[in-house]
Formats: sequence, C-alpha cells, structure tokens
Amino acid sequence: MRKSRFTEAQIIGMITEQEAGMPTAEVCRKHGLSQGTFYRYKSKYGGLEVSDVAKLRSLEDENARLKRLLADTVLDNVVLKDLLGKS
Repeated sequence: MRKSRFTEAQIIGMITEQEAGMPTAEVCRKHGLSQGTFYRYKSKYGGLEVSDVAKLRSLEDENARLKRLLADTVLDNVVLKDLLGKS
C-alpha cells in the first residue's frame, strides 16, 4: 500500500481546520489534495486525536501480525494433512 505524504498529525490538523468552519474546497486547495482524498481521511481519522491515531496504528500493526501468524498456521496444517494423506 502506498504511504501517504501527510502524517497523521497533519491529517487531523486538516480535519480540524474544516470542522472549525473553513470550506472543504479551501482546505483541499491549501494542502494540495483532492476532496475525495480529504473525505477518505475524514472517514478514517474524523473524531480522533493524535494520541488515538498512535493507538490505532499499533492495533493495525498487531492485527496484521496476527493475520500473518494465522495464515502460516493454516498453511502448516494443510501441508501436514497432505503429508499424512499421501503416506
């Protein structure tokens, strides 16, 4: 997945500007992003503080690690079943 050119703190700052009353088009023009991208950021980070984003990031990393572990375990089980079935 492509990494954003904005940090989470910058994204939260943009959302805060828009919520403070600045028009969305102006926020997008100021920071150089499309309105679609802005609304995608808003759906993901809306209502969060910077500390909440750090927690979200750690939970996403842990979830990805656990998914990899599960996939490895399932693959090991399939390999073992194949070996036992062929003997």
